[in-house]
Amino acid sequence: MRRKMTIHEAALAVVRHLRQNGHEAYWAGGSVRDMLLNRDPEDIDVATEAPPERIIELFSRTRKVGAKFGVVMVQQGTHWIETATFRTDTDYQDGRRPVSVEFTTAEHDAQRRDFTINGLFYDPIEEKVIDYVGGQSDLDAGVIRAIGDPGQRFAEDHLRMLRAVRFATRFGFEIEPATAEAIGQQAGKITRISPERIHEELEKMLGHRSRAKAVEEIARHGLLEHLWPGSHWPADRLQRALGVIGALPEDVDFVSVMAALLHELSVDVAKKICRELRCSNRQIDDTGWLIENRNRFDEAKSMSLAEFKKLLAHPRADDLLALYKAICESQNKSLDVYVAVGQRRDSIPPAEVAPLPLVTGEDLIELGLEPGPQFKQILDKLYDAQLNNELITRRQAIEQMKTYINRQH
Repeated sequence: MRRKMTIHEAALAVVRHLRQNGHEAYWAGGSVRDMLLNRDPEDIDVATEAPPERIIELFSRTRKVGAKFGVVMVQQGTHWIETATFRTDTDYQDGRRPVSVEFTTAEHDAQRRDFTINGLFYDPIEEKVIDYVGGQSDLDAGVIRAIGDPGQRFAEDHLRMLRAVRFATRFGFEIEPATAEAIGQQAGKITRISPERIHEELEKMLGHRSRAKAVEEIARHGLLEHLWPGSHWPADRLQRALGVIGALPEDVDFVSVMAALLHELSVDVAKKICRELRCSNRQIDDTGWLIENRNRFDEAKSMSLAEFKKLLAHPRADDLLALYKAICESQNKSLDVYVAVGQRRDSIPPAEVAPLPLVTGEDLIELGLEPGPQFKQILDKLYDAQLNNELITRRQAIEQMKTYINRQH
């Protein structure tokens, strides 16, 4: 079987083919940064002086995704390599994207990028870094620095303010003073960015183990209060939320962190915020469920076995237990209840948490009951009895069903 081409081999092949046809070409941006930080890049982008139509001419499998901005996707093996023409951006009018671009040189292309650590090029053939913006020294120093005038960089694309925080917290870097000052001055402009793009950035930040630091920095730079309409964060509530977020397990996802961040709000308000951020329906419902049930385990001792099993049957049950523990730890509460809940959960065989019902509505119809509201009432009672281990066999459930029907007649 033929070996699958790696992303590095695919991106190298694109550069090599462009070079062989007389065009300057390098790896660019975040992939170079990650390589220098000894991190495996998920994607490798190529930048070249070849114009889009020439890229399309040179490669047999291409896809236009932003040809007017000089971006063409080139397929190599199973990989699609984003291949962009060196450009300068002009006339940013919406705080998001340029109205037009002009094709240019590698040096000028580097100048239009956001941060110095993202403005590096790498020659994979000669194996050397091309640095026009001081990105290598900032990587070595652990600094996030806007290229050129930070105020202008953030005015061009307001989302860069959130990206600055994401890079700083993910890599453990510091945002240099002039760049940080520009974020503070323009923080309110983040409201001009679409909720979808803000949501995408938040997912990247909150899904990473540096999430607590990210939220703290978003707030410190004045961005948190502008991320959705009505966002308001008194210092004490923010500190409590950060405490819960910091106590979560490392591997939790965006939904769990949103529930931790918003756990003191009502379910309706929390779900409204998630809708404002264009979360998916599943994310909205799951965040609401976690917040609604965040204190349910306090009642664990008095819960019937059926109630407890129904809680465990939810796909987010483990996340709920993790959230409950994080809240307890952040408030310096005893973990005795958390431990007891875990022991009770472990004592229940997985197959008994959400078993198929012993009886169904078809059984009610066979016994002569007309479909109606009483159907659900009877079936719910029978299923609770089954979960409570009061009904073990189908025969027992049918007999109990007959008893309920007779009572209603």
